[in-house]
Amino acid sequence: MHDDPHLWLEDIDDPAALDWVRARNAVTETELAGTAEFARLEDGLVAIYDSAEKIPFVARRGDWYYNFWRDADHPRGLWRRTTLDEYRTPQPDWETVLDLDELNRVEGENWVWHGVEFLRPDRSRCLIALSRGGSDADVTREFDVDARAFVDGGFERPEAKGHLTWIDEDTVYLVTDLGPGSVNRAGYARTARRWHRGAPMAETEVVFEGPEDNVGYGIYPHRDRTPGFERDLLVHYLDSRDTALYLADTDGAFGRVDAPDSASKLVHREWLLLELREPWTVGETTHPAGSLLAARLGDYLAGARDLAVLFAPTDTTALSDVTVTRHHVVLTVLDDVKSAVVVLTPGEGGWGARPLAGAPALGTVEVGAVDDETSDALWVIATDFLTPSTLLLADASADAAPPEALKAEPAFFDADTHVAEQHFATSDDGTRVPYFLVRPRGQVSDGGNPTLLYGYGGFEISLTPAYAPGVGKGWLERGGTYAVANIRGGGEYGPRWHQAALRENRHRAYEDFAAVARDLIARGVTSPQRLGVRGGSNGGLLTGNMLTRYPELFGAVVIQVPLLDMQRYSHLLAGASWMDEYGDPDTDDWDFIRTFSPYHLFDPAREYPPTLLLTSTRDDRVHPGHARKMMAKLADADSPAWYYENIEGGHGGAADNRQRAHMDALYLEFLWRHLVP
Repeated sequence: MHDDPHLWLEDIDDPAALDWVRARNAVTETELAGTAEFARLEDGLVAIYDSAEKIPFVARRGDWYYNFWRDADHPRGLWRRTTLDEYRTPQPDWETVLDLDELNRVEGENWVWHGVEFLRPDRSRCLIALSRGGSDADVTREFDVDARAFVDGGFERPEAKGHLTWIDEDTVYLVTDLGPGSVNRAGYARTARRWHRGAPMAETEVVFEGPEDNVGYGIYPHRDRTPGFERDLLVHYLDSRDTALYLADTDGAFGRVDAPDSASKLVHREWLLLELREPWTVGETTHPAGSLLAARLGDYLAGARDLAVLFAPTDTTALSDVTVTRHHVVLTVLDDVKSAVVVLTPGEGGWGARPLAGAPALGTVEVGAVDDETSDALWVIATDFLTPSTLLLADASADAAPPEALKAEPAFFDADTHVAEQHFATSDDGTRVPYFLVRPRGQVSDGGNPTLLYGYGGFEISLTPAYAPGVGKGWLERGGTYAVANIRGGGEYGPRWHQAALRENRHRAYEDFAAVARDLIARGVTSPQRLGVRGGSNGGLLTGNMLTRYPELFGAVVIQVPLLDMQRYSHLLAGASWMDEYGDPDTDDWDFIRTFSPYHLFDPAREYPPTLLLTSTRDDRVHPGHARKMMAKLADADSPAWYYENIEGGHGGAADNRQRAHMDALYLEFLWRHLVP
């Protein structure tokens, strides 16, 4: 928009723009954070996020169990390890491998942990990814685990969006920005290279190259080291959803596997698993979207299409997750957004199915393999809105012992004061939309209850019941009511639920959310002046639409790390990768995109509820210009609005627990002030 008076705010580090940010931050800090009540709230949240009683979730790597941990003494974190026997004890003896705060002190940096990949099988070397301030762009450095030090002259990838993955001790796959022409439209690297130790990075061998006009999330090569099934694979994102899977031949050349682009693809031992996002006709059979199919990989590559149906959706069920172990495929299934776990086992007569023995029957259950190469062990996490998370160690084998409870979080707030329920609203087109409600016991349905409604509604992401101690401490314990909407665009009912709100049908997600708001009001749970909404990222686009399309329904609106200017989004940072979700504003798609672009829907003559915008300067996924420019429009119209931009934090908004607590306290205090008489 050449005539956009606020375009200058898109220059992230422009001194004038940063002065504008600092001025807005100062107002918000003075008006929201300058009270004793705010300080108590923030300190309470810090105590939760830094608590030594949190579950230290671990990942097994060889004989060791690794954990990354943040607390008050280690705000950027400790990478540490222990044994399983020690982990079983109430206070495990941890061995520090890398102290990120000490590293930052020595190097004068502000590194944020981004992850690690070990060299197998001995796991004495690893590749550590570190981000400045929490941005998506990061560096990768080779680390000697035994020496507790980065390798002098080892593999090192400069700051960019990308990654390194091991091929062998002296070779890695390199995916990174190497200058002009090396990235796609969305800013992700479009080549994968084979990099030998000691060779100049710019002279590495290109083993795969995607087109410049690609808008996907990048390229992900890796070596599968499963004994007996060693091979190199590569996943190329074609957009935000579709992928192409490649397998390397004996010469290292990658060949594409003939499978639907829209399907999620998983290779495990001799099996190829395909999770369909669209209907797929094979021979005389049409498999519906949401199905999970299995084929023997060798036979499939040879042209056979003998597909076993491991899961088929119903009107109320959807596949939430697929986990593989040494001998089994473990499915997490949602039935009206409630979890069940099913273990599938191949046999001579086909695939057998049974429930995971001892899995919790209520709330949300998440499973993950402990080591899918050698074991059938599973991590099981059970949680709901009012029950602290529990970590169990289970086994997918039919004759396994009952799951072992390893760790449980303490109660960080008084949950006895509230009950959790599920309800259904009816959207404009008659669609049944579920939502969860957490309300005080004995609540009077007089419309006077301060209520926070949360939603997302995009990218096939499901919102399931989960213990949220920050919301519990800062909202429920104060007497608030909390609701979570499972609107279209999400994955609660599989691909059909997601695809129902894509592109020109995006309005359905917003109609669903508004329907939930109206249902809360109609049932007397709350009233417009007592109802607040919150959402971030795509959820920020959602709450931006609530502000501009349905202002009469809400008493306060929180918009976090949002998309808002939908005419410019595809030109800002990673925005082009989401055109499959929203459409291309540089084409005729703008005719429907403009109907859900809050920046363009804003009417300065209209009355809007109080609004808080939260973002991060270092968010290199969703550009902070979205939030900046929307705040400028609100300010120009003298609409009641507050703004806070954290200097660090990336798309998550915060780089450490103190920053996270501050941001959370801001939105909680803002909502309480405007929703409670």
